[in-house]
Amino acid sequence: MAGTTRRRGPALEDAILRAAADELTEHGYAGLTVEAVARRAGTNKNAIYRRWPGRAALGVAAYRHLMVADVELPDEGDLRGDVLALLRGVNCDWSSPAGVVLRSLMAGVADDPELLASLRSAASDGGAQRWLRLLARARTRGEIPDGPVTSRMATVALDLLRNEFVTRGVRTVPDETIVEIVDEVYLPLLRHRQPDVRGNQPAASAG
Repeated sequence: MAGTTRRRGPALEDAILRAAADELTEHGYAGLTVEAVARRAGTNKNAIYRRWPGRAALGVAAYRHLMVADVELPDEGDLRGDVLALLRGVNCDWSSPAGVVLRSLMAGVADDPELLASLRSAASDGGAQRWLRLLARARTRGEIPDGPVTSRMATVALDLLRNEFVTRGVRTVPDETIVEIVDEVYLPLLRHRQPDVRGNQPAASAG
């Protein structure tokens, strides 16, 4: 429109990602189109495609844009408290605008392998590292045995929490379920493992 300042760089990217988040919130991933995002953002499709190759990458970028960049690692004084605090924080996030967008994206993964790959890539950027840092601190305090912990093992509690959302379709998981995940699965898994003397992979103890 006449008199409108043309946006560039970060300002334009912010407008595009906010528009994509709004589209996901209103229409879900199934209704997300680059055309609609461009129209809502007041730009053209080429401006979007220069930054993101398709709607899967755009949708994941919109989700990450809504997330707080560096969430402080909890320090409750022991591993159980730290894990509960981290899971409860994630559980609250899923009720936030970012959580609404994430649920929309997760609902679309069955029909879009590219979206699944994009979500996995986004999750591997920092989520596992946060859990590994938490476990390294617990190891220093003597709460879990020495030895390597894989990224998959480190994020088991988070995966189980996500599974509750996917299989039950709830907006937030009951706190008692989070406590069960921590006390009945995650802590026993970490505390009862033993280093494998033949290699780098940890093995579960026989007891």
